[in-house]
Amino acid sequence: MHVVERFAAWANDWRSKPIPPEVLHHAKRAVIDWHAALFPGAVLAPAILLEKALRDELDKGDAMLALGRRATLRAAALINGTAAHTVEVDDIFRDGIYHPGAPTIAAALALAQSQSVNGESLLRAVIVGYEISTRIGAAMGRAHYRFWHNTGTIGCFGACAAAAELLALDRRRFANALATVTTFCAGLQQAFRMDSMSKPLHAGRAAEAGVTAALAAREGVTGSLDVIEGEAGFGRAMADGPDWQEALATLGRDFHITRMTFKNHACCGHAFAAIDGALALQAKMGLRPAEIERVRVGTYRAGLEVAHYEAPRTPAEARFSMKYVVATALTHGSVRLAAFESPRLENEETRALMKRISVAIDPELDAGFPRQRAARIAIEARGGRREELLQPTRVGDPDAPLSDRALEDKYMELAGPVLGEGPARKLLERLWRLEAAPALA
Repeated sequence: MHVVERFAAWANDWRSKPIPPEVLHHAKRAVIDWHAALFPGAVLAPAILLEKALRDELDKGDAMLALGRRATLRAAALINGTAAHTVEVDDIFRDGIYHPGAPTIAAALALAQSQSVNGESLLRAVIVGYEISTRIGAAMGRAHYRFWHNTGTIGCFGACAAAAELLALDRRRFANALATVTTFCAGLQQAFRMDSMSKPLHAGRAAEAGVTAALAAREGVTGSLDVIEGEAGFGRAMADGPDWQEALATLGRDFHITRMTFKNHACCGHAFAAIDGALALQAKMGLRPAEIERVRVGTYRAGLEVAHYEAPRTPAEARFSMKYVVATALTHGSVRLAAFESPRLENEETRALMKRISVAIDPELDAGFPRQRAARIAIEARGGRREELLQPTRVGDPDAPLSDRALEDKYMELAGPVLGEGPARKLLERLWRLEAAPALA
C-alpha cells in the first residue's frame, strides 16, 4: 500500500475502537489550548481583515467564528485557523517542528459544527489529525524546515485527516483526500523573514485546504496515491527522502497527542529555552536588570535563523527577536501578550539590555535539534560575577509539561479579556466535558 493508503487504513480501523482515557484527556488539553490561542487572535489582524475580505461568506452557514458570528464551513476554517496562530501561543509538536492545533482543530471544529456531530466525534477527529500529521512532520525533518513553514505544509494533513474522520470516509476516499491535500501544501519560511501577516495565514489556509480535500474526496475526487513517496512526490521534492516505514511504525500504539508542547510564552517557540534559562540564571544570581553587563545565548541554527530580528519595530518582529524576548523577560519577568504592546516595545531598559545580548549557534545544541530544544545562557554582572546555565528543555515541553491547572490559567489569561471572565470560565468547564457533548451546532 502507498503511504496515504496506510494512514487511511489505520484511521478506518481505529474508528471502531475506544479512545484510551489518557489519549482522550490529552485531546481535551489540546482543544483547550487551541481556544486559548484563538480568542486573542480573533480580535486582531489578519483575522479581522479576513472577515472584511470574506464578508460574502459570513452571517450565513452552519459554522462559527470565535465570537459566534456565523460563517460558511471553509471561511470558518480559514479565519479561525489564522486567528489561532496569530499571537504565537498555540501548541507545538517538537519532533515535527510543527504547530498542529491551529489548522487541525480549526478544520475539525468548523466541520463538526456544520455536521452537528457530538463532542466525542470531534475529539476522535482531532486525535486522528494529530497522529497522521505529526508523523509526516517528523519524517520530513530539518530538510523540510529549511525552506518550508511546517504549520502551512504539514498542517494540511492534520486538517484533512480530521475532516476525513468526521466525514467517516472509507479507506479509499480517506486515502484520496490525503493524496489531494498533499498537492495543496504550501507556506514558505521567507514569508515571515520580514514583517508580514503571512505566517498565521499559513495555518488558516491549511485548515481550509484540508476541509476542501476531504469534502472533495467524499464526492469522488481522486488524487495520486503515490504523491507522498513517489519520485517527484512530497518527500523528495520538499525534503531529502524521508523514511516512511519508520514514520508509520508506531501508529496506533504511541499517541503523539500525549506529548505536545503547550506554550508558556507568547512568542516564537525557538526562543523559549533561552527565556527559561535566562530567568532561571537571573534568579539564581539575584540580579536586577541594571546589574547585568552581558548576556550570551547559545542556541541551535533554526532558533538563530527564525528568531533573528536585531531591532524589532513591530509586535510581529518582536515575537521573532531572540534578543528582545530575552531582554524583556529579564526586565519584566515574563513574555506574555503585554510584552508586545507599545509601552513594552519602547521600554528603554529593555532596549538598552538588548544591546548587551549576543546570540550564537552552539554546535552541541544544534546537533540535538529538533528532538531537543535547549539553550546555553551565560550572564556577566557588575563586579566581575559570571555564571553559566544549560537549559535542557522548555517549560511546557513533554519533559517539563504544563499541569492542567497551569493550562487553565493560561486559557483564562488569554480568553478572559476577550470573552469576559464568566463566559470564559463556563466555556472552559464545557471543554473539560467535551466528550459528553451531544452536538456542536
